[in-house]
Amino acid sequence: MPVTNTNSVRQVSNGQPFTVADYFHRLEQLIAQVPYGKIDEIVGVLGRAFEEERTIFVFGNGGSASSASHMVSDMNRGVCDANRRIKVMALTDNVPLLTACANDHGYKTVFSEQLKNFVQPGDVTFAISCSGDSPNVLLALTTARQAGAFTVGLGGFSGGAMKDLCDVCAVVPSDNMQMIEDLHLAMLHAIFTALREKIRASAEDSLTMSAVSGSI
Repeated sequence: MPVTNTNSVRQVSNGQPFTVADYFHRLEQLIAQVPYGKIDEIVGVLGRAFEEERTIFVFGNGGSASSASHMVSDMNRGVCDANRRIKVMALTDNVPLLTACANDHGYKTVFSEQLKNFVQPGDVTFAISCSGDSPNVLLALTTARQAGAFTVGLGGFSGGAMKDLCDVCAVVPSDNMQMIEDLHLAMLHAIFTALREKIRASAEDSLTMSAVSGSI
């Protein structure tokens, strides 16, 4: 899918100054290009991780780091059934450990060093990167693949080098960082909501089956 040029916002086509309404109009146009199929695939991956009681590790830089923390907050509070809770960890939140890794081994290693402590075969690593080319994100994905973990990501532009390191990668085809971040957060909310409803439906089906079995 071609990258949408939404980065030039100084003026609109009629020569008038760029307005808030212009921003939302361009964002609306970009929403139509969101890769819904890939997002559904990510929901499936996280659903399997829940069923298999795997851990999901989320990470990114800058605005993507805040999106990672936001996702983990939503997931850990809202995705569960009567007996189980999803296990999601943000590699962006332990500031002492981040600074220790950066100081001792370089900023490129701040996520990969944490993964070496925790990641297991079958776990899921979830990268968020607008450019798809952040060295610490790429190294973390490489480390995860070497450990036998499943890799997913949210990207922007054309996906960058991250795209080839992800088993599933949903790319927002835009060159505007703010709009990529807008849609990444919306995608994360969509993933959270779809996963929560999927787990609820499965739990209700199990209860129904148990009730039917008990009445026979």
